Amino acid sequence: MSSPLSRLRTRDLLLATALATILPLASVGAAWAADAPSPAAAGKCTGDNAGITLPQGFCATIFADHVGHARQMAVAPDGTLYLNTWSGRYYKPDPIHPGGFLVALKDVDHDGVADKEVRFGPTEKDGNAGGTGIQLYDGYLYAETNHDIVRYKLTPGQMAPEGKAEVIVTDLPTTGDHPMHPFFIDKQGDLFVSLGSASNACEQQNRVLHSKGNEPCVEKETRAGIWRYDAAKQGQKFSPAERYATGLRNGEGFSTDASGQIYVTQHGRDQLNEDWPELYTPQQGHELPSEEVVALKKGADYGWPECYFDPNQNKLVLAPEYGGDGGKKVGVCAERVPPVAAFPAHYAPNDLKFYEAAQFPKAYRGGAFIAFHGSWNRAPAPQRGYNVVFQPFADGKPSGKWVVFADGFAGAHQEPNRATYRPSGLAIGPHGSLYVADDIGGRIWRITYVGGNPGAPVEAAPEPATTQASTSPNALPPEGVHPDAGGNAAGLTPPPGTTKQDLALGEQIFHGAVKNGTCGGCHGADLSGTPIGADLMDGQFRWSDGSLDGIEKTIASGVPHPIDHSGAMPPMGGVQLSQADLKAVAAYVWAVSHPNGK
Repeated sequence: MSSPLSRLRTRDLLLATALATILPLASVGAAWAADAPSPAAAGKCTGDNAGITLPQGFCATIFADHVGHARQMAVAPDGTLYLNTWSGRYYKPDPIHPGGFLVALKDVDHDGVADKEVRFGPTEKDGNAGGTGIQLYDGYLYAETNHDIVRYKLTPGQMAPEGKAEVIVTDLPTTGDHPMHPFFIDKQGDLFVSLGSASNACEQQNRVLHSKGNEPCVEKETRAGIWRYDAAKQGQKFSPAERYATGLRNGEGFSTDASGQIYVTQHGRDQLNEDWPELYTPQQGHELPSEEVVALKKGADYGWPECYFDPNQNKLVLAPEYGGDGGKKVGVCAERVPPVAAFPAHYAPNDLKFYEAAQFPKAYRGGAFIAFHGSWNRAPAPQRGYNVVFQPFADGKPSGKWVVFADGFAGAHQEPNRATYRPSGLAIGPHGSLYVADDIGGRIWRITYVGGNPGAPVEAAPEPATTQASTSPNALPPEGVHPDAGGNAAGLTPPPGTTKQDLALGEQIFHGAVKNGTCGGCHGADLSGTPIGADLMDGQFRWSDGSLDGIEKTIASGVPHPIDHSGAMPPMGGVQLSQADLKAVAAYVWAVSHPNGK
């Protein structure tokens, strides 16, 4: 005869199976939220939290590692974690993980670590580069892949689907600055797809000094907004007609609160100081505009490109490309929809998840976790972000100050091309655990609460020791904030007609120690390139013959229409350089790209 406990477990298992069959998979997680983390998983908390810092009582373990460029995730009621990975120009040429870009991971022995992995879906051989968006809904796994949103039928008892993908939406734009297509499916089966802008601010010349904005910004007809489709209908084709909301430069993270209201993050525009130095100081360029969370409403216009959100004034103001004067004029922005929450500039909010589970202390219920991928456009100030923050919410708006919940992902270097890890995706598991995905090393953390205090308040994570020394609490040091600034030029050979002093000056300008240089933000502090700017160490020059004179002319003229990278380079790199400064920077680039002086 079975015991009452075994009968209870059998009943719960049958109930879970029924829920998975009847309800959309995306909404079932809350039914399991009261379950506590397993003792085995809690036992793996060794105190170092797998290299990141968390508030007291929280524990992070490595759920999976080296899975590819992990973007966004979804977790099924049985604990299977589905992951979309991405390749292409946003990542340096590196070996693409064998198998499909979609990954299924499962912790079979319930020790908090995925011990079974299945890869499926399109591969590099199919001419594919993967994607960002992914979601479970109504017995299907939906995923973004190149210019399509597809779905796979899931079979109970099988981790990965075996059938072919069904195309739900096709012909989504992939050109320009933001080719990804995150999406969200609500309980009614509406599929909301984000289409990021092709440009920085809809300029006549993208990211070029003093380039005016296009009026009207026809780009908004097909980009910089949210489009709505039917999640159950195959063969839909993208067109301007399905636009649901507009004025979102790059919406990446979607989530709903307990009421069902959908929220979306927005990446704010770049280069206010670089493109309009007479209107914005370098410090304003670092601090403006805000990153945002907006409440998604049909027909809403959130302001891009005519407007940006100024956190100091707590309002949308007119952008310089459209007649703005550095933050005083409001103009048409008075008619646009402001965000419900704002965050520091250039942090790059890549995902958003409201927390309605019961594992974490009650103070976290109803609030939002946001994964910040990390900045590139804060040079010469220290780069920031590279963390997960928590924003308390109540009644559709922030109910307290946000705090850094998880930190230390970047390691010793908070820079795009040298960070160890960069948060890119979030998911909440069936037991209320929070998963965080990284798109550099392909690591996934599982964060649980083991503190035993349901009444614990929201607290900030301790600042990671590895990055405390990289910034100054007061004024910036004259040698720059980058640990290598001023240290490499001595070993380089100056090109003919220049001196070691020229190289030293050029290096300081490159790293932002003087002249407010922003070169390192695009080309990387180690000059090895980023998705925004070219590798300057490989000796390959597309825009000149690589001579000192050729490099000078390229820097002076800028690169308004790059071929291999998404970041246009304004003349003089967007800063004020004298002829001597220009010569120094060109000499430094030449010396780095010609390590033997030849």
